Amino acid sequence: MTDPTEKPGSNFALIRLLPNVMTSVAICAGLSAIRFGVQGNYTLAVQLILAASVLDGLDGRMARLLGSESKIGAELDSLADFLNFGVAPPLIIYFWALQDIRSLAWLSVLIYALCCVMRLARFNASNKSEDAGRDNAYFEGVPSPAGALLVMLPLYLSFAFTDAPLVPGVIICLYMILVGFLMISRIPTWSFKTAKISRDNIGFFLIGVCFVAAAVLTFAWVTLIALCLCYVGVVVWMWLEKGSHPTIDG
Repeated sequence: MTDPTEKPGSNFALIRLLPNVMTSVAICAGLSAIRFGVQGNYTLAVQLILAASVLDGLDGRMARLLGSESKIGAELDSLADFLNFGVAPPLIIYFWALQDIRSLAWLSVLIYALCCVMRLARFNASNKSEDAGRDNAYFEGVPSPAGALLVMLPLYLSFAFTDAPLVPGVIICLYMILVGFLMISRIPTWSFKTAKISRDNIGFFLIGVCFVAAAVLTFAWVTLIALCLCYVGVVVWMWLEKGSHPTIDG
């Protein structure tokens, strides 16, 4: 992403700031999600985290497309990831369903957040190491954006079928801790960034993407539940397929 301080006194194309703007907007979305979670507007809070996830997926690609990657942008992106995926989701879950069991609930929030920040620290260290250029077909552990989407599964279930939590708070706490451990695990997970598709199947792929997008817009919570279950299935399949020999951290 862009570092406007790299060339003091020179003109700077505003479009090259777009990746940093997107990251900043994502940070605002994460902070606003916490605010609305405190106020009890959990639907909007979750929607803001989902929006932050979309922006997180776009800002890095936009930076590479514009040739505006920088160290400041990378650090800003990492800080945004911790806020949006390591802090906001567990806090929203805590405000939503766990305040009756505050001690255990807060412990699970802390464990999840610590796992997320360790996951991001491991990723940053891996990028700076001599092995940063190795094959990146797989991640080690569940990436933090995917962890955030998975940990909010109890919220999706509630929004889809009832206004109240469908599972006991203790189970939600244990589930939160499990997702945290998955982020720092050595389980190989597929990297969608390096996925390739043959030219003959591009049309089918685009139709599938449009179908999923339409499903998210029409049946958002049910679709997110299905996507979470599919992702878990992919993780289990990769774990059985690759065993304990992942190729990259991420």
